Amino acid sequence: MRIHGRATKQRTYAASAVATAASAALLLAGCAPASPPNEPAPVEGLQKYLEQDTDWAGCSGRATNTVDEELFANPELQCATIDVPVDYEKPDGNTARIALLRIPASGEADGSLLINPGGPAGAGTSFVAANFSLWQDSPVAERFDIVGFDPRGVGGSTPSLDCFSDEEYDAGETPGFGAVYDITTAEQAAELADRCIEGSGGVENLVNAGSVNVVHDMDIMREVLGDEQLTFLGYSYGSELGAMYAETYPEKIRALAIDGAVDPTLSPTEHRVSQYVAVQQRFDELAALCSETPDCVLGADPAHANDRLHDILEPLIETPAVSNDGREVTIWDAYLGINAGLYSEASWPAIISALDALGQGEADEILALRDSFYGRTAAGEHTIDLDTNIAVRCMDWPRLTPEEQTAAARELGEVAPMFDLDELTGGDFRDECEAWPAPPSRDQPWVTPTSDLPDTLVVATTGDPGTPYTGGITLAETLGSSLLTVEGKQHGTYLIAGSDCVNDIVDAYLLHLETPPEGARCAL
Repeated sequence: MRIHGRATKQRTYAASAVATAASAALLLAGCAPASPPNEPAPVEGLQKYLEQDTDWAGCSGRATNTVDEELFANPELQCATIDVPVDYEKPDGNTARIALLRIPASGEADGSLLINPGGPAGAGTSFVAANFSLWQDSPVAERFDIVGFDPRGVGGSTPSLDCFSDEEYDAGETPGFGAVYDITTAEQAAELADRCIEGSGGVENLVNAGSVNVVHDMDIMREVLGDEQLTFLGYSYGSELGAMYAETYPEKIRALAIDGAVDPTLSPTEHRVSQYVAVQQRFDELAALCSETPDCVLGADPAHANDRLHDILEPLIETPAVSNDGREVTIWDAYLGINAGLYSEASWPAIISALDALGQGEADEILALRDSFYGRTAAGEHTIDLDTNIAVRCMDWPRLTPEEQTAAARELGEVAPMFDLDELTGGDFRDECEAWPAPPSRDQPWVTPTSDLPDTLVVATTGDPGTPYTGGITLAETLGSSLLTVEGKQHGTYLIAGSDCVNDIVDAYLLHLETPPEGARCAL
């Protein structure tokens, strides 16, 4: 783990206060969860939030990065912010501000479709703006306002949750992530927590970042948007938010569509194992594809592709590669880039080409894949912020002991041998959240079986490495949902995969609450 500087990420909204490690230690013993996990937020004191006006206006000037500046200039988009309590136990205390972006319904609006694109750390405002042309052709956008929101700490929402600057991410001065974060000492874990407290404006902002509070924020959004019941589309991590909302506010659900479901019956460690099993399967398939071509960089025999991958990447541990613009490419960068490419079969040729180039000393292609993982812009901005991802997961997931974290790394190396290098899986590791200034605020499991919901829909893709197919089956059983199986190798399908079969089924559900028959299937 490489932590050197103290700069915090530069955003439109900067952190406003500094908290010391000493104050974090004092608050650790007395800090309670923001509200009882998976229970409705206390109504007392929330009236001012529920009755606030939404002042929709053009989106110019609302962007927090150069890519969104261009997207948000679209005059057909509208933006607004709403206030929510930082801490729902203290509704008269500090407020957070949630950024919203909508495409107004092209016909008479029957309500809003609220969207979360995943993460934690996905910006719904950017997602909706980037897919404007796809929504234009959707019948859902004729009847519903399409509304993306940035969860607290993400994009244009405040307070920002920052631990490291973009420059520090580029320079490799942040915790490296392969199988687990490369945090090996209690001092490193404490320094990470200290940096995140300082960069996020204090302990209160940091410890209220978890999914429990985001779910309560969603209910305020529903009310302020004028919807008696919520119509929600959640991708990936959005499945957790949608399912938790349904359990917390079952009477307020109109429609819940989930694309790429996290399995609620698995512990976080078990979920990561399931992901790495799926990632390894995709890599094995990529290696088989590569072997069909002459001079495959991974070799002619896919059975030896893991070893060949190690031969290409292991030298980066001691000597990072250097791109044409002078940026270093570490072992962590390379694995993040490969992971990013494996999320869609369409990107597999780019991985093969990048590994071939890297083997010849050229780092630009693998660096471009790494940059796609972070959503890095040409200006060097990281639009996908792992600081927020860490902050949310530290408030959502149970903490592991050093022994458990080390065992977890070993297991990931066993189930996914493409990662089985000592640097990634062979050390003695510690939980990145070990020194966090409050215990997790979310239940485990984060949703339990229920029979009180209206018809809901889960879309699950058979070759999804991010949210494996079995998770879709389990979440559908947990919520009593209809299940649409999609044959394909991609993370997320509705609207973004270009499948008329998937789009027609999800559209029928969102518009008319029509669910597909048992055993329904599509293919990409």
